[in-house]
Amino acid sequence: MKHATPAALDLIEPLLQRVRDLGGLKEKSRGVFCRGSSAFLHFHEDPAGMFADLRADGDWARYPVNRASEQTSLVRAIKASLGAR
Repeated sequence: MKHATPAALDLIEPLLQRVRDLGGLKEKSRGVFCRGSSAFLHFHEDPAGMFADLRADGDWARYPVNRASEQTSLVRAIKASLGAR
């Protein structure tokens, strides 16, 4: 599974903006977010669709982000992880 290309990121730009609006994260490059000095969130594309890798509690978890409901689940997980610190 390869990292998301700029064209793939264009398809989820509204989701990226929701993540940016949360605060507490630094966007190292488009679609790659750090929390402090640690990698926190990035996106992949695959024939099966778009996926996000989120580091929560030190482990990476993969989330599909192809549907609005999936994107909402990811944002909830991000908020929970940010609130846990």
